Amino acid sequence: MGKNETTSSGWRSNKWIRAAIPALLLHCSIGTVYCWSIFSQEIADYIGFSKGATEWAFSFAIFFLGMSAAFLGNVVEKDIHKSSLIATICFSLGMALTGFFIYYGGNHQGSPIALIGIYLSYGFIMGVGLGTGYLSPVKTLMLWFQDRKGLATGLAVAGFGAAKAIASPIMQSMLENLGEGGIYKMFWILACVYFCMMFVGHLLLKKPDGWHEPSGSEGKPSIMSVLKTKPMTNYIGIWLMFYINITCGLALISQEKMIVKCIGLAASAGIISTISAIFNAGGRLGFSAWADTMKDRNTIYKLIFILSIAFTALVMVTQGIKTGEGNTGLVILVLALIFIVNAGYGGGFSNVPTLLSDHYGMSSISAIHGITLSAWAFAGLTGNQVATYIVNHSGEWIEHGTDAAGNVIKVNPVGYQNVLFFTIALYIIALILCLVLVRPTEKALEAKAAKKAAK
Repeated sequence: MGKNETTSSGWRSNKWIRAAIPALLLHCSIGTVYCWSIFSQEIADYIGFSKGATEWAFSFAIFFLGMSAAFLGNVVEKDIHKSSLIATICFSLGMALTGFFIYYGGNHQGSPIALIGIYLSYGFIMGVGLGTGYLSPVKTLMLWFQDRKGLATGLAVAGFGAAKAIASPIMQSMLENLGEGGIYKMFWILACVYFCMMFVGHLLLKKPDGWHEPSGSEGKPSIMSVLKTKPMTNYIGIWLMFYINITCGLALISQEKMIVKCIGLAASAGIISTISAIFNAGGRLGFSAWADTMKDRNTIYKLIFILSIAFTALVMVTQGIKTGEGNTGLVILVLALIFIVNAGYGGGFSNVPTLLSDHYGMSSISAIHGITLSAWAFAGLTGNQVATYIVNHSGEWIEHGTDAAGNVIKVNPVGYQNVLFFTIALYIIALILCLVLVRPTEKALEAKAAKKAAK
């Protein structure tokens, strides 16, 4: 074999080039969906609608992310090249069309065509790209890194979480420097950039040569048959605790910016947002890598829920959001809650595919993971919406200084504090589900039996 052939064979079988790097290229692109808050007000002002009306575009994007993952999981299972290409085209096309409808809305203020076009582009088309792009590299990573599955999936999903921290300052700079119509120009430029990144990821992504994907003719069991290898309550428990973790995370994260203003850190809101994004990404990588060292990955979810309950309870008892301004200890406590919830929110995402593979094996993991991501779809419609309802229907709005433009800032400290009653109740339910419904894996039972025998 010649030198060139050896080199070619080397990179073609390199797990970093064929799995880790393409996964990061895909996830660092689609993860920018969480940058919505950076430009949502600019979109609303430019097309002549309220911020509340445009907010549904983000909710639809998360909903269709989960639903496309659920319905296209089998496509990902059969052909990751087809699914990653679908993701590349849909995500970049959705961004480009969003830019077009923002441009149209700027020339036709208040036009329902512009608003509906943004819903379809950012919500539906991009949402399909998000779902297929999120799923495509996950099974491939677990196949290449079978000894450290948690670390591998955590690395990719951390890219999804870190995308906000990386892209936010870039987007902010573009909005400030692109001049008139910078908001739609930004979408067109990013559509080209993300298409290139994702297309390279699509070309590189490949399952190991030794892996043979069973086909239906070879008697591959249906998804329902696989799920029934364990009591259905086991899967229901995993789905519900995943849903609750996302719902609680979105409920608090959606109010994060205003909570930071309540405790007197309005000037540092951007820095805190970046730090919380780093905790989100760190939780995805750290919790999943930690889970690799455990006999039962479900232990990670128990830790996430216990930490979330503890810090939520402390902020509730001390009324840290309401009375924290000027009190260094309470400010630190509220920030700790924000960072812990962000880390747990990210850790919940990165651990679910490996937890599912431990329970149900690798043969249909993309499809099962896809169905489980439907929890994300419904959480995307409930988490921030319920939190907004609580804030708008409890407490009272008070003036709290002015922003850089001289506009009066209004906050509702009691309303934000009341959101915690909602989240702590759900976290407690999730912990109970985690303890009662989700059964230990065979590996965990064998380890327990060996430990008992040794005594």
